[in-house]
Amino acid sequence: MVRVFLVDDHSVFRAGVRAELADKVDIVGDAGTVREAVAGINSTHPDVVLLDVHMPDGGGLAVIKQTQVETKFLALSVSDAAEDVIALIRAGARGYVTKNIDGVELAEAVNRVNGGDAYFSPRLAGFVLDAFASGGVVDDPEGEPEKIDDPVVDALTRRELEVLRLLARGYTYKEIGEKLFISIKTVETHASNILRKTQQSNRHQLTRWAADRDLD
Repeated sequence: MVRVFLVDDHSVFRAGVRAELADKVDIVGDAGTVREAVAGINSTHPDVVLLDVHMPDGGGLAVIKQTQVETKFLALSVSDAAEDVIALIRAGARGYVTKNIDGVELAEAVNRVNGGDAYFSPRLAGFVLDAFASGGVVDDPEGEPEKIDDPVVDALTRRELEVLRLLARGYTYKEIGEKLFISIKTVETHASNILRKTQQSNRHQLTRWAADRDLD
């Protein structure tokens, strides 16, 4: 049987997963925090880690980064947001399924990932493939800004510059989100930050400001 370690901050959910997979995989341990998860994974050396994405102390990304033994990660989350899926895959997860999955399919996902395949819930697979095929997945959503000879432009992060250029070209928030694989809410946050940093009061002014600096 595949040896599985389960990470989720809700104990009732962990118990439910244990019950669903009881005769299908060997669950060698579980944890509800990043610290407990890393310690448990490093000590039990599971084949596959079933990993929640969002937890109060850092979530799935922190677990992947801190794990010191070789294992495979399969994200199991309530979130189907594009940025969560892409972030976990970029960090090294071999698959991503949502929590409405049934026990039989979850066991299949675990076995597929253990065998070296990638596995995604059907509705997630399409944009994951599109993201990597198109090269649209980029690092540094909040990283160092591009250096341009304008102190205001230099104050923008790379992701803010990407959003700014798309705004200036007339893309809607939804279209920007789809193009950059981020949620509409995240686009709105970036747009608000851009307006504040550039001291423009609306999108029309921002578009003209970007054109003046050849950022469109």
